[in-house]
Amino acid sequence: MSIKASISLTESQEAYARSLVAQGRYSSLSAVLQQGLELLREQSEASDALREILDERRAGVFVSLEEGRRNTRDMIARKRAERGL
Repeated sequence: MSIKASISLTESQEAYARSLVAQGRYSSLSAVLQQGLELLREQSEASDALREILDERRAGVFVSLEEGRRNTRDMIARKRAERGL
């Protein structure tokens, strides 16, 4: 479903959008703006997801660099032993 809306663009924004249509990359100015809004939505959703991950990580338990390295070495040794290496 399409909804008609009146928007304002700067001259340079309009010129750029029209150039994209003229190049055949989009069928209309509406298609250019729709794609731009979809990209903004995707970017916003990705930012929200990243922010959530960082918040969870900040609330979690941190290990020292040395403990992290030790855990990694132990995991590698376990995997090698499981595979007979």
